[in-house]
Amino acid sequence: MTTERILIVDDEETLCEVLKLNLENEGYDVDIAFSAEQALTYDLKSYSLVLLDIMMGEISGIKMARMMKSDVTTAEIPIIFCTARDSEDDMIMGLNIGADDYIMKPYTIRNVIARVKSVLRRTSGHKNHSKEEKPNVLKVDGLHLDLEFKRCLIDGEEIKLARKEFELLAYLISHRGKICSREQILSRIWSDEVVVLDRTIDVNITRLRSKIGIYGSYIVTRSGFGYGFRD
Repeated sequence: MTTERILIVDDEETLCEVLKLNLENEGYDVDIAFSAEQALTYDLKSYSLVLLDIMMGEISGIKMARMMKSDVTTAEIPIIFCTARDSEDDMIMGLNIGADDYIMKPYTIRNVIARVKSVLRRTSGHKNHSKEEKPNVLKVDGLHLDLEFKRCLIDGEEIKLARKEFELLAYLISHRGKICSREQILSRIWSDEVVVLDRTIDVNITRLRSKIGIYGSYIVTRSGFGYGFRD
């Protein structure tokens, strides 16, 4: 059985070393990065879980999480935020980005280990499937999205999509059968934008529906909740 790998990203070096020691005692393979910048030089897709602090240098934990969730190779890696920021807004922001849990400092090592085990139990099956069998082409009947060459094909004919339209369609198909909130869509597709209006999503959805023909009806709207791609 392959040892699950955990990456700790936090600028408190002593805390990192204590977490590393205790997680290794539980049988995990653990690496440390003292900044998001350092963590982003690692092969992130090789990790089973990331423990991520929010308050760090130029790249915050929130920004790093958005970067991971917007990249198809790391989008499914579970993230647990460990942070001293304890406001409800911070928690909601972290969870809306796609974090799997949120632990406030100060915390006990036992609490962190319990949360890690809980998240890995929930995600390990899906994670392993994603790493071993993740397709390079998303297929819905005659609609094919080539994730490597960034092409959209309908019955073998290429359909020209703008970058954000392609990323939005790929995201919705990847979460097929589930309604994705506006906050989730914005944080995944427009993570690098400073200000993005909700109307931006509506416009891109309208364009997508018109461009992908009969498959436009597969994109569903749930007023007050968000958008999805039906089974």
